[in-house]
Amino acid sequence: MSTSIFGPVLSRRFGLSLGVDLVGEGVKKCNYDCLYCELPKAKKVSSIASAKAPELIAKEVEAALLKHPDIDFITLTANGEPTLYPKLYELALMLNEIKGNKKLLILSNGSTICDAEIRKSLRLFDVVKLSLDSALDISFKKIDRPLETNPQKLIGCMESFRGEYGGTLVLESLFVKGVNDSKEDVVALNEAYLRIKPDRIDLSTIDRPPAYRVEAVSPERLREIAAMLDKSLMVSIATRKSEGSKVRSFSKEEIIYSLKNRPFSVFDIEALFDEPSKGVFEEMKKEGLIKEREVAGTTFYWCF
Repeated sequence: MSTSIFGPVLSRRFGLSLGVDLVGEGVKKCNYDCLYCELPKAKKVSSIASAKAPELIAKEVEAALLKHPDIDFITLTANGEPTLYPKLYELALMLNEIKGNKKLLILSNGSTICDAEIRKSLRLFDVVKLSLDSALDISFKKIDRPLETNPQKLIGCMESFRGEYGGTLVLESLFVKGVNDSKEDVVALNEAYLRIKPDRIDLSTIDRPPAYRVEAVSPERLREIAAMLDKSLMVSIATRKSEGSKVRSFSKEEIIYSLKNRPFSVFDIEALFDEPSKGVFEEMKKEGLIKEREVAGTTFYWCF
């Protein structure tokens, strides 16, 4: 039987991560058929059949930790949706016993968050990342193509989960050009974010060849979307360097003004600041003018 382990992978959002695939090789097993998915189209399912025993996966993780002691996260994912794994609770318990000082992370599409047993399992994770690509029914069904469910139900359950979960909650919204990037979509998502109160929000777009003929939004459009969101939200845009916006020059006063209005992630600094501006920024950090906070592997900055 093939291993469930891949990596370590250097993730721009979560640091050095050891991947754990709960599906394994073969056809994807997911209850969504997202337009942007890089995996080939497959029949939607509500559970992962013939899943590997949690004891075997835990042993593989334990061996991998001995080989890679410097990782930051043990990341549960799948060739599909990891919360469809039938022994998720048992596996999370086992991994918590062997993880040491590593953090346990799961990357989920959020579709099962209304299931009480799934929420019980997710509470065992240090970081839970849920997807929320749209808060509007039409856009949601168009982009995620779910087996069943609707965004308002999921948003309500995510809000409920936030109240019972003491770890770090991350939401990710992936935008597809002409599908879920309208002003109405962004306004509805902003309202949902404020209800759910995640610790961090990741905005992204297509960066791998998708299964369907759809287009990414531009990095500039992602930043426009971020600017439309409530200033209290911790928003991260992690684009590849080659896709970034043109760097700009910022004075000390401009940096202070910007960081008083909205927290900037490390990716914002990387994508927007030219080298002299980065020098000014570093001096301001040394002077104690800039506050810094790490949220699930991503650093944010703001001014007093």
